[in-house]
Amino acid sequence: MTPEEILQALYDETLVGNAPRVLELTEEGLTLDMEPQTLLFDALIPSLEEVGARFERGDFFVPEMLIAGRAMAGAMERLRPLLAETGVETVGKFLMGTVKGDVHDIGKNLVNIMLEGAGFEVIDLGVQVAPEKFVSAIEEHQPDIVGFSAFLTTTMPMFKANMNALEKAGLRNDVIVMVGGAPVTQEYADAVGADGYAADASQTVKRAKALLHEKRSKVPA
Repeated sequence: MTPEEILQALYDETLVGNAPRVLELTEEGLTLDMEPQTLLFDALIPSLEEVGARFERGDFFVPEMLIAGRAMAGAMERLRPLLAETGVETVGKFLMGTVKGDVHDIGKNLVNIMLEGAGFEVIDLGVQVAPEKFVSAIEEHQPDIVGFSAFLTTTMPMFKANMNALEKAGLRNDVIVMVGGAPVTQEYADAVGADGYAADASQTVKRAKALLHEKRSKVPA
């Protein structure tokens, strides 16, 4: 296969979520001395963006997004160390976790994959993340954005508890805070004082980039 054919096939196979084939094609590209960033920016990311666009149009649903995301994640495992070596610039650092009392992570994991695919470095704290754990992780990793995920209406009040913990630690102004999850709404995000909310994974990426751009454009050079 030529490099052009590999890129096209990578795009197509990621779109349909054919994880074994995506990995094979990634390996094939690397054996042809194709640059890891070429595979990422010319095939994998555009494919995942198309997945997001189809989801928004109602042509794709969560299962299709998940399998495409997993296919991309497999390729990313292989490419990540190579990208680090080449010093590919990341868009920003995103710290993510499901709030205390909540063990749901499918949505969060999908968001993580989409963020990684868009060039973010993602630090995932997992599920049942207590406010103090978010605080110590922010101090350790110094992310640009922190994401709180909740799937249950009973755990949504943890957003406010987390915000209070950030305020108390003097970190609130250092990070952009995004919230999301099935029962979460824009109104609720506003009520708890979050900077951003997104209804699904593809919107999260767009919103995260917009918020980051906004924040950076305010920073004096």
